[in-house]
Amino acid sequence: MASKATRIVLSGYYGFNNSGDEAVLLSILTALERAGEEAGMAIEPVVLSGDPETTTRLYGVQAVHRMKPGALLGAIRSSDGLISGGGSLLQDATSSKTIPYYLGVLKLAQWFRKPTFIYSQGVGPVNRQSFYPYIRHIFNRTAYVSVRDRESAELLMRMGVGQDAIHVVPDPVMGLRLPSSKPGQPVLDHGKGFDAAGRPYVGVSLRFWNQDRSDMDAIADMLLQLSRMRKVHLRFLPFHGASDEEASRYVMKKLEDVVSEVDGLCGGPSAAASEAGTVMSLCTPLEHPQSMLQEVSQCRVLVGMRLHSLIYAASQEVPFAGISYDPKIDQFLHRLHEEAIGTTAKLDAARAASHMCSLLDDVDGWREEHQKAITLLKQEAEQPAQQIVQWLRHKA
Repeated sequence: MASKATRIVLSGYYGFNNSGDEAVLLSILTALERAGEEAGMAIEPVVLSGDPETTTRLYGVQAVHRMKPGALLGAIRSSDGLISGGGSLLQDATSSKTIPYYLGVLKLAQWFRKPTFIYSQGVGPVNRQSFYPYIRHIFNRTAYVSVRDRESAELLMRMGVGQDAIHVVPDPVMGLRLPSSKPGQPVLDHGKGFDAAGRPYVGVSLRFWNQDRSDMDAIADMLLQLSRMRKVHLRFLPFHGASDEEASRYVMKKLEDVVSEVDGLCGGPSAAASEAGTVMSLCTPLEHPQSMLQEVSQCRVLVGMRLHSLIYAASQEVPFAGISYDPKIDQFLHRLHEEAIGTTAKLDAARAASHMCSLLDDVDGWREEHQKAITLLKQEAEQPAQQIVQWLRHKA
């Protein structure tokens, strides 16, 4: 007789058409599946989602609406535990309601005497210190706490969370694999990265931040200068649906007098554009995170604002340059001994363009320099799933 499956509720920013957060979910689901198989346990995930139907369709798992109390309570009560994470769930920069929601879900599980687990979260900024005691109270009652950077761990310790209880691990997306890849086999063909006319693909991941669009204007200037230094194919990659697509089109509009726009489909530009200098194309928003991971893997280099565009690039050994709008960008870059090429407040367009040229000129050197650190991050990215499954196994 088959043993009963272990039901785990997953709480996070899922079901909102954000490629980065969807990649977090897919990474956790696949890591839990692998850890369960290794431990001889059947893991049955239940995802709290903003769009349960799409979540179920994309990943083949049960999902319930995260804002419907009856469905949420039912999922927690019938579960064997709850995972909160990953992503930047505990921060009040975007809304004062974010922290209360995710803490509330954790507290509900604890009220029902379900073990709770914090999975590779990025904590902060937490500008309202009134949240500190609530975070301390709930985190000190969790079975396992992991965060994705040292800065998050230090913030939790300042709040009073026990130092010995906090594990620092990579973002779970570092463990995400392309659909065709298998453990121990190479994912990339490093001969790729060029369009049909031989131009290197430069991935560009943007998001609106400054109200006056001064950050977008500076990035457009950087890309314009890059296009004058090198014949490249600027490939705009919207990570968060229509919003990032609009940011991409804003910058593309700034470049249109100098840079030709070509067909946005994969496979390179049309023959009519093959003799042009620098060209640009826009990738249509992609629903499944592995589709966007595939897009990033085809880039020669990438410049990105979105955190997970940089993580995608690192996981695929694509040289990248980050533009920082939030400390989480800098924290990830520091893990690979990198610095942002600029921020949304200040970007030296000429210097940043020159840096991009340097990356294009020495792709193999960049990979050789970073490969060991990237491999280690990939291995460590699945530790939370392994730790959680082992905890559940011993308590079963």
